[in-house]
Amino acid sequence: MTEIVLGVGASHSTLMNTHWEETLHRDRAERFREALGEARDALAAARPDTVILVGSNHFRGFWLDLIPSFTIGVGECVASGESGTPKGPQPVDVPLARHIAGCLVEQGSHDPAFSARLQIDHGQSHAIQYLLEGLDVELVPIVVNVFAPPLPTLARCEGLGRAIRDAVLAFPGDRRVAVVGSGGLSHRLPWPDWRAPQGEDEEFMVGAWLNGRENWQDYDIRRREIIRAAEAALNPAFDDEFLTLVENGETHRITEYTTDELEKVAGNGAQEVRTWLLMSALLDHTPGRRLAYEPMPEWLTGMAVAVLDPALNNERQS
Repeated sequence: MTEIVLGVGASHSTLMNTHWEETLHRDRAERFREALGEARDALAAARPDTVILVGSNHFRGFWLDLIPSFTIGVGECVASGESGTPKGPQPVDVPLARHIAGCLVEQGSHDPAFSARLQIDHGQSHAIQYLLEGLDVELVPIVVNVFAPPLPTLARCEGLGRAIRDAVLAFPGDRRVAVVGSGGLSHRLPWPDWRAPQGEDEEFMVGAWLNGRENWQDYDIRRREIIRAAEAALNPAFDDEFLTLVENGETHRITEYTTDELEKVAGNGAQEVRTWLLMSALLDHTPGRRLAYEPMPEWLTGMAVAVLDPALNNERQS
């Protein structure tokens, strides 16, 4: 019998790796990192065989020549290794990944893309580094488009999570499956709407996204300079509202936001809450436990960690 044993939502920031010594709010940073360790311990205690790893793409594996809304890795998976995150081949639970992809297509309500040679970036590998370190698990990597509009609606992401849940529970094997949603919360990146770039920096970024498939390193120095020059735009009130939904088992209510409304309130980077939403739907929106929330302006992001444990909530109900 295959079961879903744990969910984790966690923010990511490569600045943890590249600019730790320059971090001003060191106490906040350390609390966040400790919460990642606590979530990692919860994953270890849940003893998963497989982790469904839901993350975003930062124009490392997907480029403007082809941007699917959702992509499932069903074969090889290679991490790009930028900014000190893990690099190289990652283990994939191919039978489960292909089962999920097949079920979704057969069901007819979702038609995800799939990749037999998926390249992931820190949208997934940051979680591999901090949440899966030392764990003997295979992955089902899922990439959600959150930065190249038009984006999949929040409701579409929630529905996909429910459909994947049904597919996982129907898998004719014996798997303990955990789910990680990596991204968010509120933040604004100096990334343009690729359809209407304004100014030299935005033109450069769009050019990098269009032409960087074979030589993204050629663009990376200036790209990082543009990001480092950006001013933080956090919304702790939104972040608290979202985490309260997670705690109450009401994460699905975030679908009340349109894509434009979400960006206006919490920044373009907040579109990554789609990964948390999809993760929560896979856990049937069981109530979660907030481990940390730290506004980190020097990392441009509201950083949070939460754990969703269905066994704990079943105990409370019995």
